Amino acid sequence: MKKRIGFLSFGHYQDVRGSATPTAREALVQSIELAEAAEEIGVDVAAVRVHHFVRQLASPFPLLAAMAARTSRIELGTGVIDMRYENPLSMAEQAAAADLISAGRLQLGVSRGSPEPALRGWEAFGFAPAEGETDADLARRHTELFRAAIGGADVARSDPNMTGWSDGLPIEPRSPGLGERIWWGSGSRATAVWTGHQGMNLMSSTLLTEDTGVPFDQLQAEQIELYRQAWAEAGHAREPRVSISRSVIPITTDEDRRYFGVRAQTDGGDQVGLLDGVQSRFGKSYIGEPDVIAEQLAADAAVQAADTVLLTVPNQLGVDYNARLLRTVADHVAPAFGWVPNLARTA
Repeated sequence: MKKRIGFLSFGHYQDVRGSATPTAREALVQSIELAEAAEEIGVDVAAVRVHHFVRQLASPFPLLAAMAARTSRIELGTGVIDMRYENPLSMAEQAAAADLISAGRLQLGVSRGSPEPALRGWEAFGFAPAEGETDADLARRHTELFRAAIGGADVARSDPNMTGWSDGLPIEPRSPGLGERIWWGSGSRATAVWTGHQGMNLMSSTLLTEDTGVPFDQLQAEQIELYRQAWAEAGHAREPRVSISRSVIPITTDEDRRYFGVRAQTDGGDQVGLLDGVQSRFGKSYIGEPDVIAEQLAADAAVQAADTVLLTVPNQLGVDYNARLLRTVADHVAPAFGWVPNLARTA
């Protein structure tokens, strides 16, 4: 199995001491610059998180299109777009346009999303569950229509007064192959099984909204195995892809020690707690010397099971810091779990 690594940026911005992203403009521009730097290093994926009503990245398609225009090889993704907030047909047009600009490099993670600061914020965007639906059902309904639209399904009727005929109309533009590059952000084993049946790739983060008492990496590896079983049972023709996220901070300089030295001494393992009233398990952070982190990740069951590992980056520390972080991971950490630089593979 070909291993890929990438970065996942939440795109935080705030005008506070030490922040390299005091405004939204800096967060956006630096996301583009970090994608360029990551491609030069040989990293495979540049991904951005999508949040609403907070000082973080949102409205991903202008950003993805700009990243695409400034790069040529690296995959560009989201982790994840909250589908409760999306107009599926408008999103289908924007996604297709950005994918065409990228020459087919988009890898779009979608899902119900995580808790947001706004109370039922999707209603402010004009969307509400139908009678008898939950907000999770709303997200799945939007996703179904979005996937149909990018696949070329007729989603409107032509006006005979304008066209002289009556027939179905698909959205335009369309980008061939985009439908195979949609990922569902799954927080449990049950939703992973649903994702496999649906024929979407699987995206799993550093949080699972369930806890069975086993270590996080083992529970996530079980989630991945159940997903692959469901995929096989559904009879999908292509090979599925699976990504996971990890918080990885190699400490090699005094600057690293100043920012993360205390956490290296205190982040010892998984955390278990309530999220939205559900017992959840949070994966540990990997902070320390590169050789130690490499050994730990090589022993991480989910890292071994996934084909893509996304590294959550502290974007407010700036492009230079995060590019150095990615370079250290690429040179001294990722090879331990089977990764080969993208530059070497495509040379």
